[in-house]
Formats: sequence, structure tokens, C-alpha cells
Amino acid sequence: MRSQWFVIHTLSGQEQKVKESIEKRIKPEEMLEYVKEVLVPMEKVVEVRNQKKTVSTRKLWPGYVFIDMVLLDENKRIIEKPWYFIQETPGVIGFVGGEPPMPTPTEEVEAIKSQISASEDHEKPKVSFEIGETVKINNGPFLNFSGVIEEVEPDRGKLKVTVNIFGRNTPVELEYWQVEKG
Repeated sequence: MRSQWFVIHTLSGQEQKVKESIEKRIKPEEMLEYVKEVLVPMEKVVEVRNQKKTVSTRKLWPGYVFIDMVLLDENKRIIEKPWYFIQETPGVIGFVGGEPPMPTPTEEVEAIKSQISASEDHEKPKVSFEIGETVKINNGPFLNFSGVIEEVEPDRGKLKVTVNIFGRNTPVELEYWQVEKG
């Protein structure tokens, strides 16, 4: 029997506890042959608080845990031992997809994993900006100036903002975390 990815619906805010509980109980409850991997998809987000850049993590799918496990036999019937192992985990509401639960395509899980690893390398801002929007600069040489966004570069995390300095409009390149919505 091969493992497949399934999605578990959890109580809000309990995703990490469910993951840790499953991982802690795998060995003592002899589930090594059934459970392969447990995943709570998270990404890094950046925000500015009190003139300081802070990096935190945010759940991509709040209320859900992904699990790579053997749950269905060759005839697509539920195997009871792993089914009850998950159902009896504190914080679990149930499997997504009815009975028997539908496996999540591996390609989707791989896409989620690549999104997670991309956020490891590249921090994502907590807010999104739009062209024409007015922002207030809260860091750097143009502190407390206001400007209008002319260009947004989400891949680089930069903005081109036009700032009025001494009566002249001057384009300035800033990082997302250096501005706040005006």
C-alpha cells in the first residue's frame, strides 16, 4: 500500500498542536508504517512595528493540516487503525473530502512545499500595495514624507514612490517595510 496526501480539518489555531501530537504518537502507537509526513504550511511575512522590521510566520491554510499517510487499501476502503489514530487526535475535526476522504494530488502538495521554501528565501510583506496609492515613509532619509506609488515590484519587495521634495517630484525606490499605508 502506498501513502497519499490527505487534508485534516482542525480547530482554528490548533494546527501546530495537532501536528506535534501526531508526530509524538507515531512511534508509541506503532504508526510508522502508516504516517510518513505531517505538514502545516507556513510562510514568512514582514511587517514594520515601531520603525522596526519584524519577521513572523503566517499559516497558508488556517484550520488545516496536510498528512502523507496510508489510509486507504487497494479497494479504496478506509483502513481502520490509521483512521482512528487521526480521528482521536485532540483538535482534529475530521478529514476533508467526505468518506472515504479524497486524497490530495501530489502535485498540489509539491506546489505548496515550493511556495513554503520560496518564502524561506524571500520574505513576503504583510500588506499589498497598489499603483496610485499614497504611502507614508517611516524609515530612511525620507522619514515622515508622503508619496504616491508609481510602480510595484512584488518579486523584489520594492516600490517606486514619487515624493515631493522642495517643490519637485522626485522618484524614490523603497522597500515594502519602509512605508506604511498613508
